[in-house]
Amino acid sequence: MATPLVPPFTFETATAKVRMAEDGWNSRDPQKVALVYTENSQWRNRAEFPIGRKQIIEFLTRKWAKELDYRLIKEMWTFSATRIAVRFAYEYHDDSGNWFRAYGNENWEFNAAGLMQRRFASINDLPIKEADRKFHWPLGRRPDDHPGLSDLDL
Repeated sequence: MATPLVPPFTFETATAKVRMAEDGWNSRDPQKVALVYTENSQWRNRAEFPIGRKQIIEFLTRKWAKELDYRLIKEMWTFSATRIAVRFAYEYHDDSGNWFRAYGNENWEFNAAGLMQRRFASINDLPIKEADRKFHWPLGRRPDDHPGLSDLDL
């Protein structure tokens, strides 16, 4: 993309920023994911409140050690010059083979360099049967032709 993904956002740059975030999280690489956040980024994720890249890396490492075969879809809800609101769903199973679909919303705030300085997430987990899964691509980036959340009626 020729346009940098920095504020002020347009519909196109905000949408691209959301897809880049989805791709990063689907990599399940805490070191890589943490690079898009400021050194002192503030998070709220369920009952955890990581601050800074070191704590974000620790959080993501724990998360992906428990949430196995993790696959995520994000969709932009709305945006402003420096903020993006996202809705998402992801599927995973625990080490006992129990499957879940987590639904949630995130509010993001970016600095002038395009790094996320605040991330506030609200998340709910729904137990599902393996047969009810909707995210069936190989681990990693969601293929461009795989349906998004709205297409899946989620």
